[in-house]
Amino acid sequence: MAMARNTKFQIAMYPWFAFGHLTPYLHLSNELAERGHKITFILPEKTQSQLQHLNLHPTLITFHPLTIPHVDGLPPGAETASDLPFFSHHLLATAMDRTSDQVEAALRALKPDFFFFDFPYWAPALASKLGIKSIYYSAVCASAVAHHPPPGRQVSKDSTLTTDVPPPGYPSPTVVLRSHEAWMVQFLFAPFGEGVNLYQRLTTGMKGCDAISIRTCQEIEGPFCDYLASQYGKPVLLTGAVLPKPLPTPLEDRWAQWLGGFKPGSVIFCAFGSQNFPEKDQFQELLLGLELTGLPFLVALKPPTGAATIEEALPEGFQERVGGEEWFMEVLVPELPDQILNTRLLAEVLKVAVEIDKEQNGWFSKESLCRAIRSVMDEESEVGGLVRKNHAKWKKTLTGQGFMSNYIDNFVQQLQQLLDKK
Repeated sequence: MAMARNTKFQIAMYPWFAFGHLTPYLHLSNELAERGHKITFILPEKTQSQLQHLNLHPTLITFHPLTIPHVDGLPPGAETASDLPFFSHHLLATAMDRTSDQVEAALRALKPDFFFFDFPYWAPALASKLGIKSIYYSAVCASAVAHHPPPGRQVSKDSTLTTDVPPPGYPSPTVVLRSHEAWMVQFLFAPFGEGVNLYQRLTTGMKGCDAISIRTCQEIEGPFCDYLASQYGKPVLLTGAVLPKPLPTPLEDRWAQWLGGFKPGSVIFCAFGSQNFPEKDQFQELLLGLELTGLPFLVALKPPTGAATIEEALPEGFQERVGGEEWFMEVLVPELPDQILNTRLLAEVLKVAVEIDKEQNGWFSKESLCRAIRSVMDEESEVGGLVRKNHAKWKKTLTGQGFMSNYIDNFVQQLQQLLDKK
């Protein structure tokens, strides 16, 4: 029997233990809870306190903490990717897989309508056994997901997926990895958990789920989403970008005063995210490149490998030369494979960014960084003018009245249709 159209769903969510996954899942949870749906958010125990402030509907969104199982080599207390260097993330994946009994117990008690997941490749089989619809929800852009070898293709760690050999039917000749980035294909086939590599982890989840969902828009990545639907033979549901609503928190006085000393649009903000430990020479080249622009900058960095603090890793004489015109903050800095494809999408397709020319080793010189920044920041630059024009266009689209809320409303309708389908 079909359920009533005003059904309020019970949903369980279980994202990968990284804030770049946990946070988008929680943003989506907020949007669904705003529409009356109940969410059980499964996560590592200590992560609750770090995400609690983002839970805008605590009466509808319940955190369900898990105990992270012991894994040889995994440091005690390590529960998220931010707690580990990148080369140890496979141990965290093993720990996640070993939570399957805890997750099954939670699902049996909750009896949700849907189970949203990404890295736990065993989720579809578990959900099916319990009569629950499984949704592979990707916080990663559709172009990066689509660039994985399609499920029917014979692939191995020696496969080449660059501009020379794109997957058949792949919709873009430019949003691809290049020959010097072929190591990222090897990354897909490195062990990522017990008896499974990352490629198997992701494609098994997508092949087994009831529907794939992606945090993107048809207007931005429509061809990639259509390609995925054709490759996997199942619905690809889009949630839109799910941009969080700005919190009504005033800017700290020190930042307000510092930014107020410069005209709008003249300050460089540089941040990389959550999972990179740069080498000292790369760290210094980045700072020297920013200094070379002659523009004020705010850069969010983590101390490089082998340094306890940012200050001890700064280039010689750097603090004296910048004279307090720049600020540093510790946060975390990643450079993951999907970011390369994000860059190509932004620079080559949407024309809202400029890609920095890199050397064969994957890093860039201070000169190439400076050239890229100046090409965007200089008011007389033709490239900068195009980037600013396209920024304005997409800002108008993405923040237009009802644009984002319509995506979520349509997504809820599609979930209902999936639930009605027997």
